[in-house]
Amino acid sequence: MAQKPSIPKGTRDFNSEQVAKRSYVTETIKEQFQLFGFQPIETPSFENSDTLMGKYGDEGDRLIFKILNSGEYLRKVADEDYNSRSESKITPRISEKALRYDLTVPFARYVVQHQNDIEFPFKRYQIQPVWRADRPQKGRFREFYQCDADVVGSKSLFQEVEFIQLYDAVFTALNLKGVTIKINNRKILYGIAEVIGAQDKLIDFTVSLDKLDKIGEDKVKAEMLGKGISEDGIRKLQPLFSLHGDFSNQIKSLKSILASSSDGLKGIEELAFIDNAIKELQLSTAQLKLDVTLARGLNYYTGAIFEVSAPEGVDMGSIGGGGRYDDLTSIFGKPDTSGVGISFGLDRIYLVLEELNLFPKTITEATKVMFINFGEKEGLACFKAIKQLRSQGIKAELYPDPAKMKKQMAHANKRNIPYVVIVGEQELENGLFVLKNMESGSQDKCDFETLVEALK
Repeated sequence: MAQKPSIPKGTRDFNSEQVAKRSYVTETIKEQFQLFGFQPIETPSFENSDTLMGKYGDEGDRLIFKILNSGEYLRKVADEDYNSRSESKITPRISEKALRYDLTVPFARYVVQHQNDIEFPFKRYQIQPVWRADRPQKGRFREFYQCDADVVGSKSLFQEVEFIQLYDAVFTALNLKGVTIKINNRKILYGIAEVIGAQDKLIDFTVSLDKLDKIGEDKVKAEMLGKGISEDGIRKLQPLFSLHGDFSNQIKSLKSILASSSDGLKGIEELAFIDNAIKELQLSTAQLKLDVTLARGLNYYTGAIFEVSAPEGVDMGSIGGGGRYDDLTSIFGKPDTSGVGISFGLDRIYLVLEELNLFPKTITEATKVMFINFGEKEGLACFKAIKQLRSQGIKAELYPDPAKMKKQMAHANKRNIPYVVIVGEQELENGLFVLKNMESGSQDKCDFETLVEALK
């Protein structure tokens, strides 16, 4: 007996309804990207390994899917390396390419590679799949789409202000209310590390701090101790764990905590500018919140960092994130090109909209009307009408076989087709159509013009 087929864990098949709903989300995001002046690009699904490795920190590097070289790849591995079973020695020999982990690093590579053809500041958007060798769980997949927007070539903080507005515009268009845009600044995190004497462990410190919402204060402190951060330093962190109040009050408290750190104070200044601008412009549905524990454990962020959380009561991780990166392109040979970008988590946004029943019912409508097939002569006449309906944007089709009426009607019902048209011998002679409403069961004879009006 043949084995039942399956797909890899962390990947999914999508039926027509799911595809329609996903398209609704991506088209909504794309429309806002374009309104804000972003231009589309696409990059390959896989990159050279050295393009990706070392750009996401140790945790990120472990989640990159490596692609085996074609041919007899093991022949290039020396016996000594093979027998050592050392991944660091063997992997570069057998894998030179990897599936992209995100869209930001490939975008940095794109900017450097095509810099002579780009007009800076360059605003781009990109909607493509990425892959991560993560442990699958609710809202976390090994293959998923990212919807990114970035600006490179400008250090202006107005870019951060615009991205907050872009988040707000997208979630407003999706009718998703109660979304929180959390913001922090890597300079503040560096300032905190400086104050507690852990500058040399900045990455360890931020990766641990970023887990506060997931594992809690005690476990974060234990993890920091395990990474070599002193008990005295962790004690100095205590005011951060209990920081409260609105944006302005937290800024005041941070100024006191980070008074001895010039980097920390610079980060506070940047956040205050963004907060003041947003208060002037006002958001429609989202709210902006300062979260000093927000770290986003990616090495390339240097300024503001964002993370978007779903409305309260929805059990979901972040549905978006991003930040400022001042030196990302320098790793590919183009220094002094500041950038900032954000990403929308398509799959998680989909799950949130589904849970809150926010998808418009009309988006899953496929065929609007199905014509019953009575045979060759009637079928050809139906096709002529169908062609005209399609030219006017009405989704129409003919049942392919002259099967029993009951079977054709059942087919329309199962596919939730709202209307059926019957063209029998009598209707054919008189140039008429019988339009049946599948929900109410009512039916009426009409000419073609009336048919079009009814279906529109």
